[in-house]
Amino acid sequence: MTAQNFMNVVRFKLKSDCIEQYFEVIDKTSFEGMTQRYIAKTGDYDYCFVGIWKNAEAIAAQRPAMIAHLDEVRGFMEELSPELGVTDPVSGNIVSKVGYHD
Repeated sequence: MTAQNFMNVVRFKLKSDCIEQYFEVIDKTSFEGMTQRYIAKTGDYDYCFVGIWKNAEAIAAQRPAMIAHLDEVRGFMEELSPELGVTDPVSGNIVSKVGYHD
């Protein structure tokens, strides 16, 4: 198996009065090398962002742009904890991919 795709997942919580503003910004945002993105609502104000990338090099090249984007939306987010700040990010190679059909 070759690890041609890379994934990042970011857990975050939006302030109740900033949800619409956040999605206005995120809907206009794209990163070179990101092939897909999903946002799941996991609680009243809790969300999980999933980005699929061409490879690890693609996400690494976009780190400065992603940090700038976070700086743009940081004010819309609640602090998760003093240790984490406003996001809880993880990333890694996709090691299993299964396509399901309806």
